[in-house]
Amino acid sequence: MNGNAILLFPLLFPVIAGIVIGFQKQEKQRNLLVFATLVIELGAVLYLSMGEYTFTLWQMTDRLALAYHTDGLAKLFACMICIIWLLAGIYAFEYMKHEQKPARFFMFYTMSLGALMSLCFSANMMTLYLSYEYMTLLTLPLVIHTGTPEAVRAGMKYLGYSVFGAGLGLMGFFFLNSYCDTTTFMPGGTLNLELLAGNENVLLAVYFLMMIGFGCKAGMFPLHAWLPTAHPVAPSPASAVLSGIITKGGVIAIIRVTYYLVGPDFIRGTWVQNTLLTLAIITVFMGSMLAYKEKLLKRRLAYSTVSQVSYVLFGLFLLHPLGFLGALMQVVFHAVAKNILFLGAGAIIYKTGKTFVYELKGLGKEMPIVMWTFAIASLSLIGIPPTAGFVSKWYLAQGGLQPDFGTLGLVGVAVLMVSALLTAGYLLPIVSAAFFPGKDFDYGSLKKKEPNYLMTVPLILLALAAVAFGAFPQCLTDWITNISGVIF
Repeated sequence: MNGNAILLFPLLFPVIAGIVIGFQKQEKQRNLLVFATLVIELGAVLYLSMGEYTFTLWQMTDRLALAYHTDGLAKLFACMICIIWLLAGIYAFEYMKHEQKPARFFMFYTMSLGALMSLCFSANMMTLYLSYEYMTLLTLPLVIHTGTPEAVRAGMKYLGYSVFGAGLGLMGFFFLNSYCDTTTFMPGGTLNLELLAGNENVLLAVYFLMMIGFGCKAGMFPLHAWLPTAHPVAPSPASAVLSGIITKGGVIAIIRVTYYLVGPDFIRGTWVQNTLLTLAIITVFMGSMLAYKEKLLKRRLAYSTVSQVSYVLFGLFLLHPLGFLGALMQVVFHAVAKNILFLGAGAIIYKTGKTFVYELKGLGKEMPIVMWTFAIASLSLIGIPPTAGFVSKWYLAQGGLQPDFGTLGLVGVAVLMVSALLTAGYLLPIVSAAFFPGKDFDYGSLKKKEPNYLMTVPLILLALAAVAFGAFPQCLTDWITNISGVIF
């Protein structure tokens, strides 16, 4: 092994540590071990982000290998995932006290981080596909953790949809292996147009099916139905990372296939681009409408994820630098905001047992920190300045308004605006009722129910990030611009 073998550390360390954690029965020792693992993992990723590393673990043939690489896109996703995984893990130390089998939860929670790092740092299509399936299998126990019939059904639905979607991706891999010079990811794509001659329409159809397949994990219509079923039944720390992070696994796969294998030039202007943009627009509107009508808090947030992640897909399928910039900013900002909302919902359930939206009146008086962070995250999802969500939605709108997209771009931007109004309609009434329950409300029944620092500190840090990214987005903008500059 050479010096680049250090790239294996963030992939293997969480898996090995997770197995050890699973056998640790003492709560304090287990929490300390989980915390140390997540901190070390974050440190390792930050270290790798300062350089360029490439490592081939296993060479099956001259075109098939397990290989990893640290490019700008991998570093962005890996840093974001590790930071949020750490904060949600700290929160889980308190939350999991009221759940059964916490050792098993933390085992799979920690191991899942290794799968996500493998996905981020994948250097070719074979590694990405295996990491994608690996991620699904390790996150499945988080969905079914409570063991209730509802959770088991939701887990099987999650597994079925995910495996079917990945199967479409695998089918596409066979075709790409025949028509690409290499399936190693290269900015701009590796498609060989001479080899492809005469089969362009076939590959467009195959690419379309791949996007449907990988779009499943991102909650894109028509394979979105698993998400509002699976996320609400999982423990809230798991719901937070499933919604804010695991959905981005599909986004990573879509970016790699679109921008690093097939290439945006081949897709631009075709029926596939128009169809995928249409599906993303439909999902944005549909998710917002379903969230608006939903009364169960965690399911409302899950439907919101269906809508908000499709903002990302809309930006990516524009195949334009502004759309790409807005999409990746939305990836980060949605992860921050949605983790706040799900962790906030978990804190409410943990301290009060309330699960429905209509039960949350007066909570702003009982749990002010939780509800203030919930309010900030809501403003960010809506896109109100100076929160981070405004910045990403601004660039997405700018991309959609480019003359290349005509009526479809205008419709897309209009739907984004309507979705923002619907987002305000299903989140702001919760905040309003929490702080202003009305004259008829029995204020004498209110008691302080704020959770301890293990829950509130992660919420505060994420809320500060939602504001800081909105007020000072330049650092992230420059990072993403450097990534897109290589692609376009």
